[in-house]
Amino acid sequence: MSLLKEIIGPKSKYEKDIPYTYEARIKIIDDEYNSFLGDTICALVEHLTKNKIKPEEVEFYEIFKDEEKKLDTRYCISDNGQWLSRKELCVAFKEHYAGHIHENGCTFEDREKDITGP
Repeated sequence: MSLLKEIIGPKSKYEKDIPYTYEARIKIIDDEYNSFLGDTICALVEHLTKNKIKPEEVEFYEIFKDEEKKLDTRYCISDNGQWLSRKELCVAFKEHYAGHIHENGCTFEDREKDITGP
C-alpha cells in the first residue's frame, strides 16, 4: 500500500455519488441495535452470511459525507430470501450505482474488505 493511499484512503471514498461506507443494523430490543460497518456492501453481506444473520433481521444504511440513507434490503437478497453472492450483488446494484459497476470490476475495488462491529 502506498503512503499516499494510507494517508488519504481509497480514491473511491471521495466519490460523492456513492456511499463512503455502509452500516448493517441488527435490532436487539426496542431501539437498541448491534451495528456492523463495512466499506463495501458485498463485504458486509458476506460477513452477515458467514455469521448466519438472516436478511429479515437487518436494516442497511448507505453512509454519505452529510447524510445516511436507508438501503432497500431487496438489492441484497434472492427471490427465495437468501443473501446474494458477491457476483450476484454486482448485478443487483448495477443500476443503483450506475457507472460504478463494470464488466471487469467496480469503483469499490480499492476499498478494504474488513468489517467492524460488535
